[in-house]
Amino acid sequence: MQSNNPVFARSEGFNGKGGTAYADFGAGLPSTHTEAGTGRMTIDTVVQKTGITLGVLILAAAATWVLTGDATITSGGVTVMDPDKAQTLDTLSIVGALGGFVLAMVNSFKRVVNPALVIGYAALEGVFVGAMSKSFQLSFGEGVVTGAVLGTVAAFVGTLTAYKVFNIQVGTRFRKWVIGAMFGFVAVSLLDFVLSLFHSSFGFNGLGPMGLLSSVVGLGLGVLMLILDFDFVERGIAAGLPERESWRAAFGLTVTLVWIYIELLRILAIFTRR
Repeated sequence: MQSNNPVFARSEGFNGKGGTAYADFGAGLPSTHTEAGTGRMTIDTVVQKTGITLGVLILAAAATWVLTGDATITSGGVTVMDPDKAQTLDTLSIVGALGGFVLAMVNSFKRVVNPALVIGYAALEGVFVGAMSKSFQLSFGEGVVTGAVLGTVAAFVGTLTAYKVFNIQVGTRFRKWVIGAMFGFVAVSLLDFVLSLFHSSFGFNGLGPMGLLSSVVGLGLGVLMLILDFDFVERGIAAGLPERESWRAAFGLTVTLVWIYIELLRILAIFTRR
């Protein structure tokens, strides 16, 4: 069954074509070799590569947070955000987000995964996450960042548990619907961003009622994307993909986890604002 996920579709092994994947990557080991260190992708290698990718993202986020310094000033006895620092955080958020988006597209459509580009994506997304998180914490309080982190972990663990316990099966129709909805969501988000440059935003990326609705929908999509991620990883392991493809799996999981974190951060900010 062929995958429609752009992250995994470039690898035939994720689509149940293990034999072809071996030929493409020049692997000569028998398909029964599944232990770590034998050259095949396993759960362990996926966890390791995902850990490295998320580690780079977290380090980049932490560095962005620290290097931007204190972003508050006292004005009339009231502590407020320094306008210059606020502008810097906004700029870093945009640069990280756009840079990450470009590398996400490159990684998604490359036939042979490039670990350096995956790490580059993680670093840029780390800048975006760090700057946006700091800006939101200064604007809405410490609870929003902590809550978003805990919520992301809970979403991952809960979705993985449900996937395993209920033996969720991913069909072609479900897969097409989720991927189509994801591309539609991204397209509307980009349109709203472009319109905001001309002061014509309709609030899809904002913190009003429309922003809340879009974030709730986005969070739901993120959970469904996690289910697709788990399914694709299982297919890749079953097909005996080379260990290098663990980077593709790590990239896909990182994209989804960042997606979920950002949507949770926005939801918490909106409710705190109220």
